[in-house]
Amino acid sequence: MILVFGSLNIDLVAKVPIIPGPGRTVLAPSYQTHFGGKGANQAVAAARIAGPGQVRMAGRVGRDGFGDSAIENLRGNGVDTDLVVRADEPSGCAFITVDQAGENAITVASGANMTATARDLPARLFGPDTVLVLQMEISFTRALEAARRMNSASGTVIWNLAPVPERMTREMVMELLAVTDHLMVNEHEALDAAAAIGIVASDYETAAAELAMAGDLTCIVTAGAQGALAVTADGSRFRAAAPRITPVDTTGAGDTFVGAFAAMLGEGAALPRALEVSCEAAALKCLKAGAQTGMPARSAIGSLA
Repeated sequence: MILVFGSLNIDLVAKVPIIPGPGRTVLAPSYQTHFGGKGANQAVAAARIAGPGQVRMAGRVGRDGFGDSAIENLRGNGVDTDLVVRADEPSGCAFITVDQAGENAITVASGANMTATARDLPARLFGPDTVLVLQMEISFTRALEAARRMNSASGTVIWNLAPVPERMTREMVMELLAVTDHLMVNEHEALDAAAAIGIVASDYETAAAELAMAGDLTCIVTAGAQGALAVTADGSRFRAAAPRITPVDTTGAGDTFVGAFAAMLGEGAALPRALEVSCEAAALKCLKAGAQTGMPARSAIGSLA
């Protein structure tokens, strides 16, 4: 079983000529509403590959229309929502601008997400048959508690170190590494995490190797068009190429990779195979707008045919 503990958001997306910098305003002709939140995104991505009933989402939404819609959407995608709790805070919301090249900038108002607690997770779900997926859009302390419980129960922990906190301490990173089996980062996140624990790395591959050794884990770096790199604790390296595409919207591509990877681990796939499938899934997502709407079904992934 795949258990995702994380954020649920509603995304408000505007296409703009250029992503505005400080003090600048740009006009968009309209906007679209999409379902998002890194936790919910990863749950949907995993469910589209693993199938209905294989993924459970844990987190919190508000007692509002956005919360109603978020839960209904997850159910429609085959995600079990029994562990999604209603909070007094409003549902999380993300404000996303997408430029003409498909790149994005995102501001997240966390709302109910920050009230999520590991106590929402029943003890019966912690065990060797569970893959726990975490991100950084809920309280770090509460996510860490869930990871420790899963680690103690011999389950598998995937932790996506995104978004990187503004104040990421050495202690925080070392605590995270100690309870994680697969650390998911992009190139910048790899360098930031390494720097936080005092490692000066000139490139993300070196950073990944140092993080893998420091945490006795597998560090996986997603590098966009360059594909993905996995470095194990013993220094072994595995690479997967990214299909060549012209992106429409990169929003949610990283979450698609994480969800697909979790789905493959849940099926017992070997690391190289999981990387290959995840790279293809992330590339396919970039061909469509919206964080979740573009996430591919299992039948669309050629490497799973």
